[in-house]
Amino acid sequence: MAPTNGSILATESWDLTDFVVNKGHGVKGLSEMGLKSLPKQFHQPLEERFSEKKILDQVSIPLIDMSKWESPEVAKSICDTAENWGFFQIVNHGVPLEVLERVKEATHRFFALPAEEKRNYSKENSPINNVRYGSSFVPHVERALEWKDFLSLFYVSEEETSAFWPPVCMDEMLEYMRSSEVLIRRLMDVLVKGLNVKRIDEIREPMLLGSRRVNLNYYPMCPNPELTVGVGRHSDISTFTILLQDDIGGLHVRKDSGTEWIHVAPISGSLIINVGDALQIMSNGRYKSVEHCVIANGSQNRISVPLFVNPKPEAILCPFPEVLANGEKPLYKPVLCADYSRHFYTKAHDGKKTIDFAKISDI
Repeated sequence: MAPTNGSILATESWDLTDFVVNKGHGVKGLSEMGLKSLPKQFHQPLEERFSEKKILDQVSIPLIDMSKWESPEVAKSICDTAENWGFFQIVNHGVPLEVLERVKEATHRFFALPAEEKRNYSKENSPINNVRYGSSFVPHVERALEWKDFLSLFYVSEEETSAFWPPVCMDEMLEYMRSSEVLIRRLMDVLVKGLNVKRIDEIREPMLLGSRRVNLNYYPMCPNPELTVGVGRHSDISTFTILLQDDIGGLHVRKDSGTEWIHVAPISGSLIINVGDALQIMSNGRYKSVEHCVIANGSQNRISVPLFVNPKPEAILCPFPEVLANGEKPLYKPVLCADYSRHFYTKAHDGKKTIDFAKISDI
């Protein structure tokens, strides 16, 4: 039995990893025990801890109104922002707001399930790799655990979804994916045209839009948020990501590889778009996949639901010929998407280091 009422640190015989990971309680289970102090397993190294002194005041990522998405001005704003920021918020995006509300409600419902039910979707118990419940990121290789629980759902087919996705949130996540499809196509069309790619043909389609993954993230209240992180510094490996967050806040973006961060303040009805490593590679570095993190919160529970638009695992990632047509040297070598993904998921979050896997070393 787990210790209660903050006695966890004094109970050496108690296996925290077993409680959080194997038993399925997650960090949510720890938070609900009323801990007075954060277990040492979550204490991040000093250099990874977040300080409000690092936040740029009065600065925000760009906000783009998509209501006139066919306008050349909107297209230019999207491409310029992908090039200079890598992160932006959008409003009037076409995804019904009631769909987004149902997604948030379903996320809370899943994490409110008893631990024994959530445990059925853990790495050890899930019948397929495409459905995964867990905590932190890659616990067995991390120096310190991250203060987050997640459910990851990789879409393959309607049949697999009906058979294996948790019923408590399946319909809402499918509706989220379907309702986002027009937005995904519009964004992708604008972004590739900004690279002089005339159209997304049958070869480019799997490179850019070949698969979808949706994650449900839960960040419970933390007794010592200054000692840990919700998600460590990283960039996404997607083509791009569409993020739905609640009204709590906590996502921070690093600007221009500096030491300071920008808080992505929640805007009602908005979605957040960020360029992923795959698009940075295909654009030969023109579009930026930006480092970001999530801080822990000492007073409120937070959720977010990213929809990752990914290449197919079998796709080869490399700069588009159109980008190199004027003699620009390639910065990245061809890499198999599955190999790039495997590299990302076998190490702890480490900022922008994943992209080095594809860099041409003599440049």
